Amino acid sequence: MNGRGGSPGARLRALLAEGLVVAPFVFDALQARLAVAAGFRAVYMSGFGTAASWGLPDRGLIGLGEMAANAARIAEAVDVPVIADADTGYGNEMNVARTVARYERAGVAALHLEDQEWPKRCGFLEGKRVIPTEEMELKVRAAVAARQDPATVIIARTDALAPLGRAAAAERARRYAAAGADLIFLDGLKDRETIAWAAEELGGLPLVLNTWLVTPEEAAALGFRLYLHLGVMLRHFEDFRAALRELRETGRVRLGEDAGVEWVTELLDEGTAG
Repeated sequence: MNGRGGSPGARLRALLAEGLVVAPFVFDALQARLAVAAGFRAVYMSGFGTAASWGLPDRGLIGLGEMAANAARIAEAVDVPVIADADTGYGNEMNVARTVARYERAGVAALHLEDQEWPKRCGFLEGKRVIPTEEMELKVRAAVAARQDPATVIIARTDALAPLGRAAAAERARRYAAAGADLIFLDGLKDRETIAWAAEELGGLPLVLNTWLVTPEEAAALGFRLYLHLGVMLRHFEDFRAALRELRETGRVRLGEDAGVEWVTELLDEGTAG
């Protein structure tokens, strides 16, 4: 479905031109459909969530094939831009070029590449290690050169904040922007003060925010351009665990008045005719 009314990247760029884009985390097509039904105009395919859906931690245990296939399923299911985690690009500059090609073929509007060593770790976990800045600059340039659609949005993510500190992370962000990245993603912002610091320190750059700690209104006021909202996925995991515990302990699960398969079936029926 993702391809109506211009290329996916062009549609995302049009949304970014209007103001802050909020993209909730999803890791399958049903969640993406639910996000669109709730009124969101973009979705984010989470690498953390994709790995979790395989029963694996986000530590580099799934690769390009699994990630690109999941991106394709999600992009096919919705008619809004899909922003996708592409981890480290799965190798050197040649691998990055292939990753961009596979993700564009999958129908994504944007993908982000990070400067961690492989195997990578979830951005909110301890123990991350990053590659030299110069290596990541080569990857960013390779991604920009490889895209077939010039509107495809290339996002450069740095995970240097935790292992190297603020100054090094800010320097990397600026250098990745100079290398051609369309958006800059400083990951691991774990509190409101650090979010505010990043917004002030890098205020001249088009920034991505990945958190649940501020409202979209606050993020927009701070100057962020794209808000990847992790909170909805964490809530999903929490609610599912609580429901399972309730079933095990009481033999019942409390359901809302609208509970049933009908509304899910109706949602899935939309856009499938023909």
